[in-house]
Amino acid sequence: MTGLPMTPDTFRHLCRSSPWRWQSLRFELHRRDAPSVRGERAQAGSPASDADVAAMRCWVRRPGALRVETLEGRLLASTTKINESKDSLFISGNRKPWLLRPSLVNPVKDGDGYVVRRPEALYGEPAYGSGRFAAALDPVELAGERPVPLEKPFANVAEIAGVELVDHHGRAAVDAVLTANPSYRPLFPAAPLLFPGRTAVRIDLETAVCVASQSLDGDTAGAGHAMVLLGIDEYMLDDLFEEVSMGLTDVRAHIPWDLPGS
Repeated sequence: MTGLPMTPDTFRHLCRSSPWRWQSLRFELHRRDAPSVRGERAQAGSPASDADVAAMRCWVRRPGALRVETLEGRLLASTTKINESKDSLFISGNRKPWLLRPSLVNPVKDGDGYVVRRPEALYGEPAYGSGRFAAALDPVELAGERPVPLEKPFANVAEIAGVELVDHHGRAAVDAVLTANPSYRPLFPAAPLLFPGRTAVRIDLETAVCVASQSLDGDTAGAGHAMVLLGIDEYMLDDLFEEVSMGLTDVRAHIPWDLPGS
């Protein structure tokens, strides 16, 4: 950041930036799918512990590699086909398979390095469950792919208020309260990041991941999610995501050598 206060436009630029700000993530996810039965509202960004909350530990490596476990270490999901041939995609008759990954194309950026306009590329994050998981990893649906051609009331996908820099588990983040407009199009219609009425969201400043959301109004008040980022751009072996280990050695770990006594 340049030191200037973050504006709604800069917040939108941040929400478009995730594909260019990280390649692998390790995090803990707490998801509340329904309001608390006791009527309590957890503070946005704080992992909840109510009975209506699902918690899991996750590993993501772009493009498309995912591992999900319970906090006790029980495997819930993993990608098992990350090394399979993609030949069939290239005879499918459409141009999508020929698009480049986002990391290989250059977007238009502002003075702070956040993305003003996203280029055409092969976007998409590995999904688990409802799809909110993938939407949070790349929260472009909160801003749209590019600026609106004409600034006028309700032209953007959401109205943004209360933008402020905050601390999220020791990391810099940005809070805002968003209200969806009719042009809001969630990545997964059944699992939008924005709820009816107002939604408090929190975006990690380094990764541009939506680390928290919480509905503030109506029947969904209290619903949302919270993430704790534990590792960014760590080296991750294929073994972490494959169903059957290839027996490769993790060279980061110390390898003991037992030498015979003299």
